Order: sequence, then C-alpha cells, then structure tokens
Amino acid sequence: MSDLFFFPSTGIRVPRAILLAIDDFSLPLRRNLCYYLSKPKVWPRPVLTPSRDNPNAPDYLATHFYGSVLYDEGKPFDGAQGKFRMWYYAVHLGDGPKDLREGPMCYAESDDGIHWVKPALRQFEFKGSLDHNAIKLPELRTEGNFVIKDELDPDPARRYKLVYNYRPPDRSWTIRTATSPDGLHWTAGPEGPFHTFIEHASVYRFNGLFFVSGQMHNRGEGGHAQGRQGHVIVSPDFDHWLQEWGDAFLLPEPADPNQRGSRKPYDQVHIGVGAAPFDNVLVGLYCIWHNRVDFHEISGDLGLLVSNDGFHFREPVKGQVYLSSQDSPVTPGPSGIWPTVLCQAGGILNVGGETRIYHGRWRNSPYGDEYYGEVALATLPRDRWGALGLFPDQAEGSVWSCPVTLPANGCQVILNADRACDMRVEIADERFNLLPAYSGEQSGVTQVEGGLDCPVAWPAGGLERLGGEIVRFRVQVKRQRTSEPRLYAICLRM
Repeated sequence: MSDLFFFPSTGIRVPRAILLAIDDFSLPLRRNLCYYLSKPKVWPRPVLTPSRDNPNAPDYLATHFYGSVLYDEGKPFDGAQGKFRMWYYAVHLGDGPKDLREGPMCYAESDDGIHWVKPALRQFEFKGSLDHNAIKLPELRTEGNFVIKDELDPDPARRYKLVYNYRPPDRSWTIRTATSPDGLHWTAGPEGPFHTFIEHASVYRFNGLFFVSGQMHNRGEGGHAQGRQGHVIVSPDFDHWLQEWGDAFLLPEPADPNQRGSRKPYDQVHIGVGAAPFDNVLVGLYCIWHNRVDFHEISGDLGLLVSNDGFHFREPVKGQVYLSSQDSPVTPGPSGIWPTVLCQAGGILNVGGETRIYHGRWRNSPYGDEYYGEVALATLPRDRWGALGLFPDQAEGSVWSCPVTLPANGCQVILNADRACDMRVEIADERFNLLPAYSGEQSGVTQVEGGLDCPVAWPAGGLERLGGEIVRFRVQVKRQRTSEPRLYAICLRM
C-alpha cells in the first residue's frame, strides 16, 4: 500500500488532495445543488506600478504582469522569514516618442505581498546605470517571464525554473528556458527549444510533467484561420520540449470561416491559461479578449477554469466573467480613461487563510508615454473559488466524489464550508455501495459550525481501517430554517 492518495481516473498520486466544489470531475454527481461562484475582493490600489519618476528605468512605461509571484520560505533571503517574490515584464521607451521596447525581465520582493520594493541588482548596465532591478539574460528584449520553484529537482542549481518569451533573429516570438539556484542569477537553456510562435501565460509542473500554456498562430476546424486561443506545450524534463501542442481551452469560433481570425471582432482567449496546481487539481484564469476592429477599443476580463490533467481546462460555469475589468480597472491616463485588459499569469497562490490572485492591468492606450501596465491583487478566503449550495426552493441535497484510493493509514477529511454543521459525510466503495460503519446513522459530522477547516469525525473512529481501499465520499446537505450551507471543498489529509 502507498502513503499517497491515488486517483484511478487520472493516475495522479499526491500526499494530500482537495476536491473543489467547482471541479465537476472530482465531484461529478449532485442532487438539488448548484454552483454559487465567489466574487473576488479587489484591492483598491495597484501593488506594483512603473517607475515613472525615472525615464531611464527599465520599467518606466509598464510593469506588465506577464510574470509570477511566489512565496519563498526563507532562504536565499537573510534571516528565517519568508518573502514574496515577483518576476515581471518591463516596458520602456526606445529611441522615438512612440517607440516601445519590451523587456528586460525585472524583479521585486515584499514582506507582505502588498508593499513591494525593486532592489538594485546591479547585474548589468542599463541606460548608463547599474542601479536597477533588471535581471541579466542573454536577450534584453523579452516578454513574459514565468518562474516556478521546483522542490522536486535534486539539483540545487536548477531549483528555480524560468520560461520566457524572446524573439530569435530568424523567426517570431517563442520560448526559451533558464534555471537558477536563487531566482536571481540565471543560466539560459538552448535557444528555441520550441520551434513555433507562442506567447504564454503560465508555466506549471503537474503530475511529473512541465507545461506552458499560451496562444499560437494555429488553424482550427477545416484548416481555417483561428483567433487567439489557449494551447499547451509539454516537456518531460524541462530540457526537451515536444513540438506537438494541444488545445488547453478554446472559445467558440464563428460559424462562417471568413469571420475567424485574430483580427476579427469576436471574443478570444488572450495568451492562454494562467494556471496554478493545487495537489490533484489546477485552477486557472483566462483573459476573455473582447476583440474589436479598433485595437484601442479592446478590453479584457478574466474567466475561471479548472483542470485535472494539465492539458484540458473547462469553465465551471460556461461564459461566466469571474473578475471583470470594471471591478479591477487600470489607473486612468492623462488624456482620460482607456479600456482595461486584465492579464492572467502565474499569480495564483494560497497564503495562510487567503487565496491571492495577482493579475495585470494593461491600459490599452496608443503607444507612447501614456502606455501603461500595473500589477493588481484580488483575494478570496482560501480555496473558496465557488461553492455548491442548495437550490433556493430545496431543503436538502447531496454530492458524490470521484473514486480515491486512500493512503495506507487512512486519512482525515476536512470540510471548507459555511454551515458545515448542516452537512453529513458518508463513505462508499468504488461502486457507490455505502459502507454501513461510515454512513446513515454512522455518518461523519463536524463539531465546527463552519470555516476553512472543519474536521469530520465518524462514530466508528478514524479511517485507518480503510487504508489502501478505493472509496467515494457523499456529502449530504440540509438547510436548517434560514441557514444557507455552502460547500467549497473537501480536503483529504494524512
């Protein structure tokens, strides 16, 4: 028997698991229950802005969050306290007043994830100065900079992994990789490991593979033109990237092939999926790019996605805007308000009892001094992306989980719920046959009224005797008077 949770349907083994309410693969069957999506709380001010007081700064025009935020536990920082770390894509002025230059990659850090500093890294001279926060890479002109910390790599020199966009002399934008022992000093990998155009929104490691999600110049049904869509490329080791790609998430294309394409006015997926893995599931955001004939009329909202394999993403509620550009507008420019394009990236992370959603806000103004990008923050209570709750006219309901093979010593079951005291948890075998010792009058209950961590206990005791067994969980939900029980997640811990 294993010390891990195993999901027979996906082949995933993890030391802990989370069955999110919005994940209809992990919780596939329900009765009298529907989704109630959460609304993220947006911080009123951006958390990182361009260095507009210094025209020679690498990020004078924009701090574009085509990048990543990590919470790093202590080292390589001085002292034991961890820090938040951000890598982002800067934009500065070129030789002319409307000449924008992408890159270089820049770095910021913070004690609380709200107030950020841009340390002087002094890695190379930029516009006559060493006092800036740019990181040295082989190319100065770069776009998206996405960093992960790979604790599973036995080589400390490869602990941090970077995938960034660059433009080789003989082709359009594509990716290049780099590795680092500290996230500051990077060794670049071979040029052009992927031979095709791609602009990406995230890099993530899941189920032993490395993924990059982005938009490509692809063709769709019948070989016809396709708009911006979300695709994915894969590597087994971060060094060798398959040249084939998959469809991660696509919005519908117009029925008329003549109306398809990246310049046509219909909703598209901008730069792919910004995804983050959480044990056995990934949660992602995508930009709903409201394409228009006039480029500077384009705006972008964020939609919510989930995935159970890293390849394929789906919306819990189709077509639902999860975070609107109206709720998270970019700072207005000197000449007025321009459309906001929200940018998803590697900015989803759990910190204590909170889920943080760092995202970019791009002011879609004409190129020049008014061009602008900033980093914003929205938050949720931890893992509360959305809930399963009762239909308004129903008093009780239930939901079944997918099959899970429990670790050798069983597990703890913890509910993330409002009014968890109005829920009972039953256990069945893989074929939905309820186990008498863990169902009916012997169902598990919690003594906690509600919250992020509501432990469930059964009269028969712990689940050690179920170690190594394939089980399903059923949660029974019942409204008491005017209560509104909401189930956000079932957490499985050893």
